[in-house]
Amino acid sequence: MHDIRAIRENPAAFDEGLRRRGLSPASPEILALDADRRAKIAAAETATADQNRASKDVGAAKARGDDAEFERLRALVSEKKAEIARLTAEADAQDAALRDMLMRIPNLPHADVPEGRDEEENVELRRWGTPRTFDFKPLEHFDIPAVKPGMDFETAAKLSGSRFVVLKGAVIRVHRALAQLMLDTHITDHGLTETWTPVLVKEDAMYGTNQLPKFAEDSYQTTNGWWLVPTSEVTLTNTVAGDILEENQLPIRMTAHTQCFRSEAGSAGKDTTGMLRQHQFEKVEMVSITTPDTSMAEHDRMTRCAEAILEKLELPYRTIVLCTGDMGFGAQKTHDLEVWLPGQNRYREISSVSVCGDFQARRMNARFRPAGGGKPEFVHTLNGSGLAVGRTLIAVLENGQQADGSVTLPVALHPYLGGKTHITADGQLA
Repeated sequence: MHDIRAIRENPAAFDEGLRRRGLSPASPEILALDADRRAKIAAAETATADQNRASKDVGAAKARGDDAEFERLRALVSEKKAEIARLTAEADAQDAALRDMLMRIPNLPHADVPEGRDEEENVELRRWGTPRTFDFKPLEHFDIPAVKPGMDFETAAKLSGSRFVVLKGAVIRVHRALAQLMLDTHITDHGLTETWTPVLVKEDAMYGTNQLPKFAEDSYQTTNGWWLVPTSEVTLTNTVAGDILEENQLPIRMTAHTQCFRSEAGSAGKDTTGMLRQHQFEKVEMVSITTPDTSMAEHDRMTRCAEAILEKLELPYRTIVLCTGDMGFGAQKTHDLEVWLPGQNRYREISSVSVCGDFQARRMNARFRPAGGGKPEFVHTLNGSGLAVGRTLIAVLENGQQADGSVTLPVALHPYLGGKTHITADGQLA
């Protein structure tokens, strides 16, 4: 959420940030509503002072027997009371409208984010690994003979409909091994604290990490008001909601492996085959809570944490910085990692690592007390996939496929699979 004081002080800078995102100026509407709200608050305060004075004078008029003045002042007290109630109600309604308006406006891009309209203008930062040269036409994951026995879309459709999958046998063991490898790497090598969190959250938590109010249709809500998390960014970040931390507690670095749920609203026709885009999936998430002056360095650190998983798995990837027109709603800056999928002959997103500044912290009222003293300040929040487990499974299967229909598995996974090194063409670990 945006700071109304910052908009008042420099509306031109605010509108310039929106322009870089391809949006129209918003400060005139915001400031007009804010000015009217503040005027009503001031008027209510004036009316309250008038009421207090009249209340004192009522007793004096009664004491001296001035009935006419007594009745006039009593009527004035009643009138001011009604006026205060009206002005307060109007100001409260405008305050709610202003908060809603500020919550629906995306974060402003960091100064070094490249300006652009869409994904075509994202900027590649680096590449790692060389895509393998096949002496046969590589297949997409769902067509690889070794995979077919363990990836059942037909049964999933019978159970739940489209965009679900049933995994079994060798495929689900590899899927589980991938999640374990990710967690172990982040905990042991990267110093993140493993955390287990609910997948059902209250509405406040969804507001805190900017899924609400703007993106309600992208998530699932239960009949009793809980929301299913689209990622454990929601729960991990909200662990500090409403807190005032000490600066020496920061940074807080967490990781969690959870089920995630997304309605995929607006994705009709995209990736309809296979398990690239699902309503239910698993992800190992990373979240950091930092001070403002360390958040950009933490962003680079988190990006390296995600890259390290791909390197362990020997998967070629590229790292890009998203342009202003392609960034997510809550991000100041985002690095996307795209893994090479030979079945599609292209790089596809497997992780987004974003720094949000104090955008989410304002919504959650999450602050820290500076070590040198002074008023509490808002923390900065960061989140990133480390990685999406299902998409990593796809990449491992497609990059490891062999001409005979089998799949060779990365060496890093062998200890998690009891020393097994591949999936045979008939779907068995061997």
